[in-house]
Amino acid sequence: MQHRPLGKTGLPVSEIGYGAWGIGGSGWIGAQEDESVRALHRAIELGVNFIDTARGYGESERIVGQVVREHRGDPLYVATKVPPKNRIWPAPDGIDPAEAFPGDHIRASLETSLRVSGLEAFDLLQFHVWSDEWMGRGDWLETIEDLRREGKIRFFGVSVNDYQPGNVLGLVRSGHADAIQVIYNAFHQAPEEELLPACAQHGVGVIVRVALDEGGLTGRMTPETAFPAGDFRNRYFGGDRKAQVKQHADALTADLGIGDDQLAEVALRYVLSQEAVSTVIAGMRTVQNVERNTAVGDGRGLDPAQRDIVARHRWERNFYQS
Repeated sequence: MQHRPLGKTGLPVSEIGYGAWGIGGSGWIGAQEDESVRALHRAIELGVNFIDTARGYGESERIVGQVVREHRGDPLYVATKVPPKNRIWPAPDGIDPAEAFPGDHIRASLETSLRVSGLEAFDLLQFHVWSDEWMGRGDWLETIEDLRREGKIRFFGVSVNDYQPGNVLGLVRSGHADAIQVIYNAFHQAPEEELLPACAQHGVGVIVRVALDEGGLTGRMTPETAFPAGDFRNRYFGGDRKAQVKQHADALTADLGIGDDQLAEVALRYVLSQEAVSTVIAGMRTVQNVERNTAVGDGRGLDPAQRDIVARHRWERNFYQS
């Protein structure tokens, strides 16, 4: 497993990180806790040292904390997120920061996360939504600085609103954020235009989520693919979206001259080919998924010819919107 610095923090994070949403039983349905625990242990054994969870991910913080405490002495870095107080995802225009992230809410959420996880501090605390309209307003920044001084967090970042990579440029340029988390994949290439260059310029770490397009870039999506009742993917891939994904994925694999079983690897390597990217947090609910995805964190990226092919298959859309 190769490592990269998480921006100006200097933390050496693994190229493949562990996205812990899927193991918490919230949104992603079907995870078995015993298998999730085995998967997380196996990821750590294979060199994964960055784990991303959130207060809103069901049992995820508890499970992550349990496993991390069993690996005391290993250089592991854990990030969590504060949900917006108004429970609105993504953050719409015109919302006052006092509605979403007042200082007392930030502190209370973090204290709960620390208690549930059993950890003494988090390496990175992130806001689960963001709006650049909040720059210079509210008491969120003072609260973050207080939490740093108290040793409860080391660094601060935000999770960028889905498919809105331009909505965090002000924060990136301000120097207040140590890292940002953003959707970036072979279909959604918009972060390459402004966000990734800005992060590189200002030393902000980049955590990539949804690198496999919620499963659309695994090579296994078909119009007949079914998800459990209550799983968020029923909405994400609703209507004829599974057929659309299949069409675009087939066109991509055909141009690359690869089989469906190679698509996930190419998709991960495409994202890792960007030097500004610090880590890719893959959702890995099984040991098999862990072993497959961690093998990509070998520092090789994607060769230029393949990268050029993938770049031609940009497909910007937001399946979270109707």
